[in-house]
Amino acid sequence: MKLISASLHSHGDDAAANGGLLDLIHLAETFGFYLSRLDIRQESAVHSAAVAEILPHIGETDTYDTLDDSARLDLLDRLITQGLAQPLNEEALSDQTRQVLAVFKVITEAKREISQNAIGQYVISMTHQASHIMEVAFLGHLSGLLGKNDQGWFCQLEISPLFETIDDLRRSESTLTHLFSNSRYKSLLVASDNRQEVMLGYSDSAKDGGIMASAWHLYQTQKRIIALAEANGIRCRLFHGRGGTVGRGGGPTHDSILAQPANTVKGEIKITEQGEVLSNKYSNRETAIYELTMGTTGLFKASQGVVRHIKKDRSAFVTAIQEIAEFSESHFRQLTEETPGFLDYFYDATPVNEIGMMNIGSRPSHRSKGNRSKSSVRAIAWVFGWGQARQNLPGWYGVGTALAKWRGKSKGHLKQLQKMYREWPFFHALLRNTQMALFKSDMAIAEQYARLCHDPETRGRVFEAIRDEHHRTRKQILEIAEIDELLDDTPVLKQSLSRRDAYLDPLNHIQLGLIRHYRDSSLSEEARELWLTPLLRSINAISAGLRNTG
Repeated sequence: MKLISASLHSHGDDAAANGGLLDLIHLAETFGFYLSRLDIRQESAVHSAAVAEILPHIGETDTYDTLDDSARLDLLDRLITQGLAQPLNEEALSDQTRQVLAVFKVITEAKREISQNAIGQYVISMTHQASHIMEVAFLGHLSGLLGKNDQGWFCQLEISPLFETIDDLRRSESTLTHLFSNSRYKSLLVASDNRQEVMLGYSDSAKDGGIMASAWHLYQTQKRIIALAEANGIRCRLFHGRGGTVGRGGGPTHDSILAQPANTVKGEIKITEQGEVLSNKYSNRETAIYELTMGTTGLFKASQGVVRHIKKDRSAFVTAIQEIAEFSESHFRQLTEETPGFLDYFYDATPVNEIGMMNIGSRPSHRSKGNRSKSSVRAIAWVFGWGQARQNLPGWYGVGTALAKWRGKSKGHLKQLQKMYREWPFFHALLRNTQMALFKSDMAIAEQYARLCHDPETRGRVFEAIRDEHHRTRKQILEIAEIDELLDDTPVLKQSLSRRDAYLDPLNHIQLGLIRHYRDSSLSEEARELWLTPLLRSINAISAGLRNTG
């Protein structure tokens, strides 16, 4: 391109050289020929299965599945350090394992033929232990992405563990401590400019223990991880896996960045943007500039810890939210894990099964086909289903009971909560987002969806719990925020959401009718299929109005 530009200039055609061609040159200089770095993501169980299958084929143990985390770590350390005892015959492996290895080969080719910057992080979903990270290092070693040469250790594979469930967030510090204590992994980190990225999962942690517990555990985890990294002399960047909805960590980007723990944002932050959020924020030039400016401003403010130490959170606030989060998690699990028939209600009273038929999303609606458990259904489908039924349960359930229970312990607790809302960005952002989730809910319409549940006893038990908690959460937040109605302190947002109801409410009633027809077992399969297309269109229409796909 520069050769063409020089030729045009030499022939006096400056206008052509300084037009679209110059713009293209600037784009290539800015983004290279890959536009943006592509992250790779795979679940830890897939890597473990691949490693367990590969080891016997290279003359190693065939009992990898029975080894504990330390034994696995030592074995993988040795294999990366010493190399394979015998060559690997990939033809003898299963299709799934060959597919896993093929991904690493594509990474190698992309880095060699396009750019070293073409591929970013290799994210490990459902990271439960240190060996899950080392398994990816071993698989990368097989493709030549890391190892030792004449110049010493090299590493062209950036591995990012993703801690998603509440238990994984609790264990994240011990997992990383175990990993960082491994001499081989430390060598690979040094070869990678001593930089470690850690991804935090908002979606599955909220599905696991509720929005309040998720937010607080994520907050604590960030502080622990950054402190651990600094103690080990490692530069750590946190990658926030936020969805578009409140139940998946969504909310205004500026406020979310400011709500991060003090001294954990070090001049950079990485955040996912998903679903309709991409088009809403960035499809219009002016809106995109505004969003990026607000995000950058939030980053500057949150990075004050780089130049001066920010005071720690007030101990009284921390003690309060710790208790509240425990109350909230307990109440959330009581409904979602201990209430008889809850999952039957979820599948009957929301269009989650029909959502799974839509050609959207990068992954299926369930981790295991045919498994209807809470752990199997993916967070996107979980949030999407509740949103369509105007219940939005993932964005607020458990908050009201927790706040009420903590307030009941002392007369002065209401004033403390009001002070926390005014003065603590984390708590303020959490309750503001909860307000938005409550506002998008509609218990009158939700009751109509509840009637889709086949068992009257289950319907009554589950919906009554949801309706009561909605009322309780609304009451608590209004008193703590000192407002008369939800979103009174954000009138522009309130007006925007209110204007949609005139369109959304009829759409919900239309969808209810379509669901009843489509699920009518007395109709022939052909007759039922006639209702499927308009039903899927109604899901699209409602999600566009709610801006709530997840």
